[in-house]
Amino acid sequence: MSTGNPPSPEESLIVVEQPVTFVFEDIGEYTLLCMPSDLIALAVGFAFTEGMIAKFTDVDTIRICEDDPSTVRVYLSNAVSQGAVRTRNMIISSSCGMCGTERIDAVMDNLDICQQSLRVTLPLVNSVHEEMKSRQTIFNNTGGTHAAAIFNPQGGIVAFAEDIGRHNAVDKAIGMCLLSETPTDGCGLAFSGRANFEIVVKAARAGIELIAVVSAPSSLAVKAAEQAGITLCGFVRENRLTIYTHESRVITSDHPAERYAQKTHPGTPT
Repeated sequence: MSTGNPPSPEESLIVVEQPVTFVFEDIGEYTLLCMPSDLIALAVGFAFTEGMIAKFTDVDTIRICEDDPSTVRVYLSNAVSQGAVRTRNMIISSSCGMCGTERIDAVMDNLDICQQSLRVTLPLVNSVHEEMKSRQTIFNNTGGTHAAAIFNPQGGIVAFAEDIGRHNAVDKAIGMCLLSETPTDGCGLAFSGRANFEIVVKAARAGIELIAVVSAPSSLAVKAAEQAGITLCGFVRENRLTIYTHESRVITSDHPAERYAQKTHPGTPT
């Protein structure tokens, strides 16, 4: 029988996850399970990556409701609103941003093809990831968020966001760029988790040429990146990475600390 003292309770910080409803007038309502911060950027980024808008000026007005901070109302310009596809209302969980997509093939067939202008080195990608990690204050306190950082060809981070949902973090970062009129064409995206299909689709929509993630990609992510012309890199850590698609954007060298795995493709999903 143990004779030691019982463990003492310790306080633990927990990341907030709550439903936030984004009302796009005359189009539809979307309830996202997300971290309730940077909601204007999230609304704009979500509208952009879902194809509702092409630029921030397509938004007429946007506001968080004073009597209900969990509701954001977005009014698009008349021309955009009239041309937008009406869609059913849906709830999108923090783990999946494409729950309402019925045909992945249709999304794949309409992927935006990015430019071929970006060139990066392994040290640049590593430095972006180190800078992104240093900004992850919410994760460092809770261990419960993803981070997304959009960086320019010089390796400077132009937008950074955290959220409990990986797709929300990406939408927030893209929305921040739209709000500040910072171009995303020819940029890269650093991400704290794995790369899946939805992340690649959102990056393609924004003209992002390279995605570098800490973990692994999925087979659909590799397929989408190949088709969209995006360089997809995984396992970015400790002076190494794995290149899965369009490896010409990554400038290799003979430095012994730089180890590049061969380009590989997973098997066809069943």
